[in-house]
Amino acid sequence: MKRKPALSFWQIWNMCFGFLGIQFGFALQNANVSRIFQTLGASVAAIPALWIAAPLTGLIVQPLIGHWSDRTWGRLGRRRPYFLAGAVLATLALLVMPNAPVLWVAAGLLWIMDASFNVAMEPFRAFVGDQLPMQQRARGYAMQSFFIGVGAVVASMLPWLLARYGVANTAPEGHIPDTVKYAFYAGGAVLLGAVLWTIVSTREYPPETLLAFEADAPTATGVDVAHAWRLGAVLGALGILLLVLIVRFSLARDLYLLAGMLIVAALLFVWLGRTRSRGTLRQVMGDLYAMPDAMRRLAWVQFFSWFALFAMWIYTTPTVTALQFGASDPQSAAYNAGANWVGVLFAAYNGFAALAAVVIPWMARAWGLRVSHLVNVVLGGAGLISIALIRDPHWLLLSMLGVGFAWASILSLPYALLADNLPAAKMGVYMGIFNFFIVIPQLLAASVLGVLLAGFFHGRPVYALVLGGISLVIAGLCVLRVREPGVEIPNRTGSA
Repeated sequence: MKRKPALSFWQIWNMCFGFLGIQFGFALQNANVSRIFQTLGASVAAIPALWIAAPLTGLIVQPLIGHWSDRTWGRLGRRRPYFLAGAVLATLALLVMPNAPVLWVAAGLLWIMDASFNVAMEPFRAFVGDQLPMQQRARGYAMQSFFIGVGAVVASMLPWLLARYGVANTAPEGHIPDTVKYAFYAGGAVLLGAVLWTIVSTREYPPETLLAFEADAPTATGVDVAHAWRLGAVLGALGILLLVLIVRFSLARDLYLLAGMLIVAALLFVWLGRTRSRGTLRQVMGDLYAMPDAMRRLAWVQFFSWFALFAMWIYTTPTVTALQFGASDPQSAAYNAGANWVGVLFAAYNGFAALAAVVIPWMARAWGLRVSHLVNVVLGGAGLISIALIRDPHWLLLSMLGVGFAWASILSLPYALLADNLPAAKMGVYMGIFNFFIVIPQLLAASVLGVLLAGFFHGRPVYALVLGGISLVIAGLCVLRVREPGVEIPNRTGSA
């Protein structure tokens, strides 16, 4: 049986290097977009709704890009054309974003920027599965986590570093400070350069060669979707019930998004059960309906992990500026100092993640993938909860240590648990579908976090981080339900 050859350290380095650039831009977005929105006049309560564009874009883009890249082969290969297209578009968005004149333009640019990141990023996950043999995949995803950490450290700290070197950190009302502008310009250059490095320094296996490797790996099979309408009926009933409750009890309008998501999903599954189409949408929805069991179990791990991460990304700036710096006016020096410190904190957790990426392969060998992930995400949960108890902003660096271990683990171990259970011919589409369970919790967070804060926590954003910490602990418990690759399942008689 023909096996993929193992790759050298530097070959793995080159194939993952583009992730440094993608994460550079992604970290600038995470650390600064809430600040840009507030500067352009958005209230804290409105920030989650403005962020909806980011996860919604990923929900649509990633499965489609995965599906198309599975079927692509040309001069640049299979995945690399999408690396290039996404990088060019993301670079242009990074250059324009800090010059947005009004709030609605910034919201639209976030949509474009996040779509571009997703076009470039999704094929990188499948790229590891394509290129590496089973025994090297955990190392490949850990290498991606390392570059994610390194890129995000520098990107998150850029506004703070620029301010230290005399670049203006405040601006007239309605204008973005120069520290943020120059950081985004640098991000565009780094993103494009890093992705180009991967494109020119790597090669891809032709489809026929790829399919010849690991003939005993899972294979794609036909999907029976005749009963998909039943799932659609359940989702539709939940969506309609939620709509009735929103109208009857005058609940927050943000919940309309959640109800709409349920109804749209219901219609798609009902359509799937009845259609005779063989187009892209039918194939993607069929693969979603018939996903491997390992993916179903990992979906809950991803759901609670990314609910927590989204809460952290959108509420850390208003939390730290208010709680540790005592400021809520985006034009004040104290607020902007606090916002820059959030950039340092985000750089810190990404730096700790880069270090954790070195440690995690050792943890996985010693404890297994599941226990290692449990430990790491519990550390992250403790880190988020501790922010509510700390008043000295410098001690928040300790909180970020736990968050960093969780972040590195979330970016690597679930993918290592998943990759060996996917058919080679559908690696891209299933990695894209796996992104659903990253996006859906973010959309849910955007829908309900503002409602929860207003209704139960007097609008104090720090409690969103506490909820995020609890969510990470739940994610760790869920991972214990997932079978590790290579572990035999006993049969009914108890033998292996």
